[in-house]
Amino acid sequence: MSDTQSTDTTDTDETNAPTPVGVKLGSTRTVLDLPDGRDGRERHSTLTCLATYEDAITGDERVVFGHDAATEYPDAVRFMLRSGLPENDESVADAKRFFDAIVDGYDVPADSAVVYAVPTIDNEAGIENLESVIEDSAIGEAAVRSFPESLCGAVPAYGDGLEAIDEVCLSVNMGSTTLEASAYRRGEQLSPFSTGSVTGNGVDRQIVAAVEEESQGRVHIDRTTAREYKETHANVGGFEPFTDVVQQPGGGSHEFTVDRGVRKPVDRYIDDAVDAVANEFLPGLANDHMKPYQLALGRPVAVTGGMACIPGLVEAFEKRLSAELDRDVEVVAPDDPATAAAEGAARIAERLV
Repeated sequence: MSDTQSTDTTDTDETNAPTPVGVKLGSTRTVLDLPDGRDGRERHSTLTCLATYEDAITGDERVVFGHDAATEYPDAVRFMLRSGLPENDESVADAKRFFDAIVDGYDVPADSAVVYAVPTIDNEAGIENLESVIEDSAIGEAAVRSFPESLCGAVPAYGDGLEAIDEVCLSVNMGSTTLEASAYRRGEQLSPFSTGSVTGNGVDRQIVAAVEEESQGRVHIDRTTAREYKETHANVGGFEPFTDVVQQPGGGSHEFTVDRGVRKPVDRYIDDAVDAVANEFLPGLANDHMKPYQLALGRPVAVTGGMACIPGLVEAFEKRLSAELDRDVEVVAPDDPATAAAEGAARIAERLV
């Protein structure tokens, strides 16, 4: 059901203390950060989706989650957080069903202190829905707290501690449904910014269109395939064309090569992200909080989120942002930007317990 990563970190000294748990219930992936039982921690990542099907023997409705749902039922799979938050009763019910299943699947203890990352989106009803999914689950008996996703993601970007909370910093979260940016002053969020016009999902849609254009209309891929192309092949500065095969509707197969179909949408994303940060977010921050703005730009800018996993993207963002601002800007990223928010949330939970 997931990809698991282990890290050696110090666990709580109190053997009877609640288990610190970090959660990122994301539009594309959900990540849990849990103790690994060996004085370390591990992160479990799975696609935030489900599909239902009829049991061939009993006729009962069955549910399949994550990668299996996306690959086996591409036409019926439901990504219930496509907009970043559960928007209606149906998506809330799907999200609860999904979250309860992965909590049970990974044996997350009820006696836990849970910190979960929340996107910076101006959608109060959606935020409340997300809170209900996690806070109504079987975990978090000791405590349940939420923190901004860009702050949680910045924590592992700055080192092994909680420097992102103890100092002044800037964080940019390159997510599937939004590009978020914010300054933080000892954990206080300053001038939060988000835009839905620069997103990982947008890149997926552009890849669908670009592959069709590059193949002169002979190849039509779905968004799941486009996302897989992006995650597997995108490499800023080191991209190599690749081939794939699709089945033709009338029979037979067609082999094709993808080049501009992935390269151009990713390159455009970097330019759009630089423009949003340099010309929308930073001017607003300088206008509202000049001194924190000056302090924060003197430190590395943390970049997290799924798009930051693309090889070479962080370096290209640093170079283009520096050029746009006409000053040297250092950009840092955690070892795994896609799971950083859950890792940071877990470290905050450790402090809570």
